[in-house]
Amino acid sequence: MPADRLHLVRHGEVHNPSRVLYGRLPEFRLSADGRRMARQAADYVHGLARPIAALVCSPLQRTRESAEPFTTLFGVDPVVDERVIEPTNVFEGTRMKRALLNPLNWRHLRDPETPSWGEPYRQVEERMLQAMAATWGAVDAGDVVIVSHQLPIWVTHLSIAGQPFRHDPRKRRCALSSVTSFEGGPGSWREVGYAEPATVDGSIDVGAV
Repeated sequence: MPADRLHLVRHGEVHNPSRVLYGRLPEFRLSADGRRMARQAADYVHGLARPIAALVCSPLQRTRESAEPFTTLFGVDPVVDERVIEPTNVFEGTRMKRALLNPLNWRHLRDPETPSWGEPYRQVEERMLQAMAATWGAVDAGDVVIVSHQLPIWVTHLSIAGQPFRHDPRKRRCALSSVTSFEGGPGSWREVGYAEPATVDGSIDVGAV
């Protein structure tokens, strides 16, 4: 038998005093509040009283750090999977509002369907579903947790819900340290829950596009 339920967990707040879009840039770690948020997410999953059989995370520092409380609570070591990493985008290292004031950057906004400023949504969908299927089938029973990023989680939600990928990034339902849960397995995924267990008032959340 494969897993019973799969939880996509977003990382906590990142130390980002310059408020840039950090994307895949290295050395963007969790803030003190981000570590608290990550623990709140792990506490929420622990409170479901469901065994965790596998823990997967993106290779980026903020997701590896967000996986640590799950290891502490469940005794499961994380497996790093490149397929659940943040997408690339041309605005990495910039402040979005400032970048949009530069006419030279407007060409990157020509095709929001794809999108033209970064990795295609369809490619993100494919690699996320592949990672989910692999993790789901790698255990005999229990739940699995994948710690990832806002856009991959949101694209996965849209895919499974049968909704178009084009969207306003400011309106994603994927808060810091949120938990989006699925059952059914490959080919028959269905979303069964979404929770925002972390206190995020006053947090900085501008790292993705």
